[in-house]
Amino acid sequence: MDENAGPAHRIRPREKGDLEACARVLAEVHRGDGYPVNWPEIPADWLAPPGQLAGWVAELDGRIVGHLALSPAGDGDAAPGLWSARTGRPAAGSAVVSRLFVSPSARGHGLGALLLDRAVRDAAARGLHPVLDVVASDTAAAALYERLGWHLLAVVEQRWSPDRTVTVRCYAAPA
Repeated sequence: MDENAGPAHRIRPREKGDLEACARVLAEVHRGDGYPVNWPEIPADWLAPPGQLAGWVAELDGRIVGHLALSPAGDGDAAPGLWSARTGRPAAGSAVVSRLFVSPSARGHGLGALLLDRAVRDAAARGLHPVLDVVASDTAAAALYERLGWHLLAVVEQRWSPDRTVTVRCYAAPA
């Protein structure tokens, strides 16, 4: 590799054998950024729940440093309903981008944008429109989505548990 070329990065489909490495990166992100807000009991199951449409990992110099998943719209998701109300299309015509994170040590290489681009292309191939929500306090993530042209649908309150309500920003990918 040319020493001036910089680190080698790629986005590829997530494999079952990647989940342990993804969970380690997720723990690093949680310690540094507080994402996810509620730490999952079994991180690998949280990263790849049943019914998920697809998942990808970001690699930097051969190490897994990021992750993103695409899921069908679910009952607890605010963004699909907001997108549906705005477009007149059924919420089932959307796909939810989730579980997006990049290791703090790997940021600045455009991996978040590359993961999002991969999810947008996959959703389009499925005839679905990507949407997402992000905790309102995560201003860095919101800035990324807005820089990439995602449209803010609304800022809403979501009940995440009987005793926890969280403010989220809901976005839709550019048309």
